[in-house]
Amino acid sequence: MIIFPAIDLKEGLCVRLMQGDPDRATVYGKDPVAVAKHWEAEGAEWLHLVDLDGAFAKSPVNDLIIRRIAQSVSIPVQVGGGIRTLENVDGYLLTGVARVIVGTAALRQPEMLEEACGRYPGRIALGLDARDGYVAVEGWKESTRTDAVSLVLRFKNIALAAVIYTDIHRDGMQTGVNLEATRRLIEQTGAPVIASGGVSTIEDIERLLPLAPLGLLGVITGRAIYEGTLSLREAIARARLSGSANIGK
Repeated sequence: MIIFPAIDLKEGLCVRLMQGDPDRATVYGKDPVAVAKHWEAEGAEWLHLVDLDGAFAKSPVNDLIIRRIAQSVSIPVQVGGGIRTLENVDGYLLTGVARVIVGTAALRQPEMLEEACGRYPGRIALGLDARDGYVAVEGWKESTRTDAVSLVLRFKNIALAAVIYTDIHRDGMQTGVNLEATRRLIEQTGAPVIASGGVSTIEDIERLLPLAPLGLLGVITGRAIYEGTLSLREAIARARLSGSANIGK
């Protein structure tokens, strides 16, 4: 199970929002490239980057910073926020980004996601942001009546790298992961899932580890590692230890 440090970008700064609310932002760094290098030095195997301005603007805004980050670290990065067109996908994947995350466009323009997966198999993730089990879009501002499981099943026959599942109510709140919803999504869809939202302590990582053999690829953590309630090094070591134990069985 991979531990993904999150770097959320707003107005060129590294921030974290509470429940996706742009008016409830905490700034954690004025130099996102330096933040990325810090997490790489702490042992991160991947980075999770989000263009928050892009999500609200419906088009990439912090893309130049994101490309700088991708070119400044030796580990792969995945990027979401404002990716609505194939040109956006090309712009990232041809300039150093390892994986892009398509969220709103997956619901509004499913054919775009399908074409992107055909063009870049294994390098496109579905960004699934849910509020009370239903998909939210447009930077989480708009709730839909499409349930999370149905959206994933719609794309079961294309080469998605992962489904990144975020529980909006828990995002940035450090209230613990939504373990049951994550398990249900994995079991009902068979999709490889990366969990996000609510990670607070090493106990949250421990609770997720039993889902790894079922198809949980990793977990994204933000506020917890910035505020020190979770040690990134400890989380990575625990995930690796669990993986070694499973291999030995």
